[in-house]
Amino acid sequence: MARIKYIEFNGKEHIVEVPNGLTVMEGARDNNIPGIEAECGGACACSTCHVYVDDAWIERLPEKEIMEEDMLDFAWDPDPVKSRLTCQLRVTDDFEGLVVRMPEKQI
Repeated sequence: MARIKYIEFNGKEHIVEVPNGLTVMEGARDNNIPGIEAECGGACACSTCHVYVDDAWIERLPEKEIMEEDMLDFAWDPDPVKSRLTCQLRVTDDFEGLVVRMPEKQI
């Protein structure tokens, strides 16, 4: 299990424990955190779970796969370095302390 900090666009913070094996998107959904819509339910078929990863975490996360890179092209104001789709980030103990920031909107 890992504690993850989700920061809404307005600055409101939510720190929640997300069980290993779930995705960062599922952690937001299961804890009713606004700002991650996840319209496709985690199938990497949309970009509505887009976040900006905190600078300290960019190199610590698994690399983006091609499908995630392609879907990020449809995200609102994607950042080539910080943008990630939370449905593609499967939680492990190594995610303890992860910080993600929501964009102004999701599409």
